Amino acid sequence: MSPRSVVTAAGPPGAAVRTGPGIRTTPPALRDLDWIRGALQTAVALEHATMPLYSAAMYSLEVQNYPSYNTIRSVLMEEMVHMAIAANMLAALGGSPDIKGLGPRYPAPGGGLPGGVMPDLTPVLARLSARQLDDFLRIEAPARLLSERERRSAYPTIGHFYDALRQAVTANADRVRRAVRAGGPANQVGGNLGYPTFGPDDPADPVERFLHGIDIITHQGEGEHEHTIEAGGTYQHEGSHYARFAELRHRRRYRAPDPARPLTRDTEADFFRGEEIPWPVVINTLAVPADGYAAVLAEDPDGPAAQLELDAFDAAYTAMMTALDRAWNGPAETWWPALGAAVERMNDMRVLSCFNVMRQPVPEAVVERLEILYPGEHKLLADRTDLGRPVFYGPRFQNNAARNNAARNNAVRNNSAL
Repeated sequence: MSPRSVVTAAGPPGAAVRTGPGIRTTPPALRDLDWIRGALQTAVALEHATMPLYSAAMYSLEVQNYPSYNTIRSVLMEEMVHMAIAANMLAALGGSPDIKGLGPRYPAPGGGLPGGVMPDLTPVLARLSARQLDDFLRIEAPARLLSERERRSAYPTIGHFYDALRQAVTANADRVRRAVRAGGPANQVGGNLGYPTFGPDDPADPVERFLHGIDIITHQGEGEHEHTIEAGGTYQHEGSHYARFAELRHRRRYRAPDPARPLTRDTEADFFRGEEIPWPVVINTLAVPADGYAAVLAEDPDGPAAQLELDAFDAAYTAMMTALDRAWNGPAETWWPALGAAVERMNDMRVLSCFNVMRQPVPEAVVERLEILYPGEHKLLADRTDLGRPVFYGPRFQNNAARNNAARNNAVRNNSAL
């Protein structure tokens, strides 16, 4: 198995786990160094998969200085750090993080996020809404807040996935140390930006450093431990990602009740009774169907103009992903300029989305035909779009580099079958 392969672990032998293409269940005893490398590549994909979802909601805000905008942006910035931590750990173990090949699909076939995480969820690219925030809370939820139905998978939370990774790193501690000392071809990116790097010359124990990196990801996402949804003193007791999205969902700031009581699904509202957070003005974008609006564009008389704007956004997104990949996998002296190029493309994406894509209306006649155009997806779209108001296109986040690579692989397979 190569260091670049994506291997995701699931539950114990014989566990009933819904898995997708390329996913396989691996008993804990067989989770070796190759498995860790594969799991870290999956972690890169998992962290990235949240970003288009959160970005689409953030871009949909009409004015970009609302508290709501800053809240979502703060989570996005930390998700970028989490992806970088996973990529640095993979690079330290001799792997080469594949970023330009990531092509998350929404809605994902079979549901869930990469690695078989939370298969009960069907993520959709959509505007900010109470319904979309429910999905964000599901993504960031600590296990204790899940229903019995939501627990019925190997990885019902992102935290479960990282628990498996933490256990594998600990069980393979000596192999991890040797691999880090041996180094690899990929770069360590961003040590001067405040998140961990794992170089072979670092005197600290790499196993402890790896476990600390995993803690950063899980503490910021779910909370420092099972009794809090704050990230802890290291992070100035900032709210976890779950807490920040819950503030937007309840439209109130977090304020622990007095007298204290456990936070559960039933008591959660009691923890969000602080200052009111007014609901922002949101552009009513049409949630993105699996075909990336192909059926809508075909019936829109102004479809070619909308297509140009959507393509321009996707080109910027592709350029960002390619630049990030170059930061880790290009010449060492170019990782900093490559990272800067990625940041420039992120700004392009914001501008192209807010001022171009989301100014393209979807004709009312086409909106009225959505149930015919998307019989299997109509409920998903209607739940996340107000179909009684004017509707606009939203960003699709199609990574052309990944799509082109998939097309080449399909062509090779087809030719091999001849």
